[in-house]
Amino acid sequence: MTELILKSQLPLDGRSLNYPGITIEEITDQSLVSIAVPIDGAAELNAALQSAYGTERPAVGKCTNGSMDNAIFLGLSQDQFFIMFDDAKLNDKGGDPAALIRDSIGHAAYVVDQSDGWVMTRVSGDSCRAALERICPIDLHPAMFSTGNVARTVMEHLATIIVCQAPDTYILLSPRSSANSFLHALDTSAKNVA
Repeated sequence: MTELILKSQLPLDGRSLNYPGITIEEITDQSLVSIAVPIDGAAELNAALQSAYGTERPAVGKCTNGSMDNAIFLGLSQDQFFIMFDDAKLNDKGGDPAALIRDSIGHAAYVVDQSDGWVMTRVSGDSCRAALERICPIDLHPAMFSTGNVARTVMEHLATIIVCQAPDTYILLSPRSSANSFLHALDTSAKNVA
């Protein structure tokens, strides 16, 4: 019998595109976990997050930063949020991001690994907002969408979560199944602005 060896593959093979004032790069060193708040469990979860990460659950539409693993908590809905974090410690947990979060917060929430379901990209540079505004229907002006804001939206008919990480730096999450179409939309918009 033939032995098969499975090898993980990044949605965009780690691609990076550079234009004057715009860099589009796949984020390859982060994991993504969904956290759902149990009924009547908000206080316990907030205490667990405070103890483990030095932060509380993010408000809807906002992000908070954790004190370890470069964790970013994305407030997506009333009782659910995502956590993006450095996956350097995953080998210690058999490659299971959800297990790493469970070790940090115990059983204070329902956690599900989302890492393989999404493509994660970072778009940055002086002209990145101009490129994103061509395909994003929400107002990205800093007065309306500034550092620490997060929103669910669509870009070129593809579901997207957008995070303003810093001025002129955005993290974009989109379903892995359409990763190449999503990159094409970003690339085309960047070319049109550059």
